[in-house]
Amino acid sequence: MQERTSPTERYTRGAAAALVAVATLILAANAGPARAAAPEPAPQRTQHVIPVQSLP
Repeated sequence: MQERTSPTERYTRGAAAALVAVATLILAANAGPARAAAPEPAPQRTQHVIPVQSLP
């Protein structure tokens, strides 16, 4: 049969677990995709004009 742990030991373990959880969340929030060295220019679009024929 296991021994009972004291309340102080339980609170200490809980506080340590909370600190580890917060540190993990902070590290995960700061870990993001790396920035590109230089953004690629947007492709140039050209407009095609259809000539309108005059009515007779």
